Amino acid sequence: MTTLSVDTIGLCAHFSPQGDWAFELALTLAKRRQVQLNIFHFLSDPFDPNDTTGRDIPPDQRAQLIIDLERELRFRYEERLGDYLLAGFRLCEDNEWKELHHCLTKREFQVLVLPWPEQDSLFGGRPIAEFADAFVCPVVTVGPSSPYDLVLNRPAALIADQLGFTPGGWTVIGESFNMGESACSVAMTPHMA
Repeated sequence: MTTLSVDTIGLCAHFSPQGDWAFELALTLAKRRQVQLNIFHFLSDPFDPNDTTGRDIPPDQRAQLIIDLERELRFRYEERLGDYLLAGFRLCEDNEWKELHHCLTKREFQVLVLPWPEQDSLFGGRPIAEFADAFVCPVVTVGPSSPYDLVLNRPAALIADQLGFTPGGWTVIGESFNMGESACSVAMTPHMA
């Protein structure tokens, strides 16, 4: 059994049903372990390679955009966090892996939860499964068809029991799976023992 010190859970925010499912899973993991949940939002949407928001705009407009995006992020999640105070928000200016990797090295998360909005979704300009498989820490994706579609990269699969995931309630990136069927067996804690 592999163990990892999990002191923070990271969530890449996405304003979609799949983003809501990922938030619920990340919050469940954080509450269960009584650890910090850090919610990351991006100046340019890493799920949309055509989004150029925030690039090449004057500094004063960029500062206002950052303030507006942070306000939107907090508005979306603060009420849903309820009385769970171990939460932080971070607006990332780089929409690829570099800034997330920097946050990982600063221990802003040890496990990353990513929504999987559509079957052919990209993240940071790469297919989401490819991004998750190549990322250096445990990554759990949620979606696209249901909140029970959990796909883990190999580091996450090694600590699935530590995270409380039910055996057989998830698949590993690279193994064959059917996204049309529920990959998970428990209620928003359905994938948790």
